[in-house]
Amino acid sequence: MVQVQDFRWTQGMQVKQLVESFAPLGFQSTELARAADVIVKMKKDSAKIFLTFTSNMVTSGLRGFFAQLIELGMADVIVTTVGGIEEDIMKATGEKFSIGSFSVDDVELHEKGINRVGNLFINNESYMNFEDWIVPVLDKLYQKQPRWAVSEMLREIGLILNDEHSILYQAAKHNVPIFCPAITDGAFGFHLYLYQQNHKDFVVDVVKDFGNILFTTTHDDKKAVIALGGSISKHHAILCTLLNGGAEYAVYMTTAHKTSGSMSGATTDEAKSWGKVKDASDVATVIGDVTIMFPLAMIKALEQLKEEGLL
Repeated sequence: MVQVQDFRWTQGMQVKQLVESFAPLGFQSTELARAADVIVKMKKDSAKIFLTFTSNMVTSGLRGFFAQLIELGMADVIVTTVGGIEEDIMKATGEKFSIGSFSVDDVELHEKGINRVGNLFINNESYMNFEDWIVPVLDKLYQKQPRWAVSEMLREIGLILNDEHSILYQAAKHNVPIFCPAITDGAFGFHLYLYQQNHKDFVVDVVKDFGNILFTTTHDDKKAVIALGGSISKHHAILCTLLNGGAEYAVYMTTAHKTSGSMSGATTDEAKSWGKVKDASDVATVIGDVTIMFPLAMIKALEQLKEEGLL
């Protein structure tokens, strides 16, 4: 049995050393260190990695880190929500978000045309500019063909963008599919609806895309899931692994709790009851803010993989 050890700071400590020192600390530090080890194992085993995240993480500065991970080959399949698509495009086309406060007069913000996501602020003008950008893009897509699976449409949009920090851009460049099963659940969905009113044969096919994600992997592949937050993005990936024999590796990070009975709070152990994660899989569930936990775990994994010549 591992004994608890006191944490000690040393000057020049790397992230890898910091996270390794978390292992004997206890509580969520131990689970975070385990999560980093599982990420290393999934990469060493050449597992197909499903990276899932919710839109609020793209609102934050994690957006550029996700794009970098695609560039580094640390994600083979992306699943996200539509806000993440919209805000990646907004940032790629020059929109800026601000850091405000969790405690603020929200009525006053509304009167000023400012939308709050936690302590991050987005101006209404950003959505107006998104509309100005996306409508001519939809015209180009429609002229090419009237019917699109979601992931195929997102790849075409990624090819249009020119931003190294963009998730869509890096995914298109490195042939990593992006799935967004709830594409209508946001401003983008509203513009797709409006476009269809004037182009009745324009169809964004979500059902076809379900087949596309199923065929990104097979029963014979080693499969891994890194699920950041919960929601439909998490479930869409693990449903795919379920239908393809279950995942060998899984890392969940969330602020939700298992007692809620929700997808967001469901642990890697609970996933085993469904067959989404295999019985003998390497797993870790970290309870905490992804903006803190994920960079620490992933950078530790990246530093180790780099040291071993695997990155």
